[in-house]
Amino acid sequence: MSFFFKASRPKTPQEVAKAIKESLMALDTKTVAEVKALEKALEEVEKNFATMRTMLSGDGESEPNLEQVSQLVEELCKEDVLTLIIHKLPTLGWEARKDLVHCWTILLKHKVDDKHCCVEYVEQHLELLDFLVVCYDNKEIALTCGTMLRECIKFQTLAKYILESATFVLFFKFVELPTFDVASDAFSTFKDLLTKHANVVYQFLTAHYDEFFDLYEKLLTSPNYVTRRQSLKLLSDFLLEAPNSQIMRRYILEVRYLKVMMTLLTDSSKNIQLSAFHIFKVFVANPNKPQDVKLILAKNREKLVDLLQNLSPGKGAEDEQFEEEKEFIIKEIEKISV
Repeated sequence: MSFFFKASRPKTPQEVAKAIKESLMALDTKTVAEVKALEKALEEVEKNFATMRTMLSGDGESEPNLEQVSQLVEELCKEDVLTLIIHKLPTLGWEARKDLVHCWTILLKHKVDDKHCCVEYVEQHLELLDFLVVCYDNKEIALTCGTMLRECIKFQTLAKYILESATFVLFFKFVELPTFDVASDAFSTFKDLLTKHANVVYQFLTAHYDEFFDLYEKLLTSPNYVTRRQSLKLLSDFLLEAPNSQIMRRYILEVRYLKVMMTLLTDSSKNIQLSAFHIFKVFVANPNKPQDVKLILAKNREKLVDLLQNLSPGKGAEDEQFEEEKEFIIKEIEKISV
């Protein structure tokens, strides 16, 4: 006697979106009075996310059906599933979060009729970005949220919103969180925000110059070596970019920031000294130095010359150029008259 088992019909994109929505809604606090109910709901979410992942990226043997991908993307937006996914992040298990991160990249990149539907959805629900930023305070999901945020930041409109939102200032705290992995991840996101879209960054820095650099000074003078080193390197990365030349010109007129660079030149770390030199030299080379900048340089002439003469990047191709720049800066300092 033989039995014939009928293979289960694959779910349609509409059914997948509906199943994800229902399983996420089942995580609601009213439903999870019992531990077993929560466990069952989490298993359902995990199963549905795995189905979504297969539909979006294939099963390893066959490529994804692009028409189905488009239908799923549209359905997830139409049914507000993206909002549910983000708001339920703190409840999700590790496996579900891993699948979600994989799917999130595909969802944002996928175009339906030449439109990034999921990006447009987030543009219409910008509070989701604020939610992801605030999640850095939850170390269980911080790295998941960080990865999702960096995918969002690839799109100019979303990066612009985060920069200008009230939650942006939280990054100055998050990059110094005691959990090293979370602090490093927050710094990666912070760096992307300040380097991915040069024109957006220029507009932001122009509009929020004082507030931003007041906060940034605290990172440069942090007692934490990693914070000092990373923030100094990042400052060079975005301040020396051509679109930010006006910001740089404004920065090098301020004696308080010159003093920060002079302090960093005396740091116990050679790496920090060398990075500080690359910004310090712009203060010195500026042909329109304000009087108070000249005064500080003249007052500390001997110490600065001594410091610079002992500063060396070690052996390498850039060594010769560095020595030339250093000699030029030393001569500039020596000829300053006040």
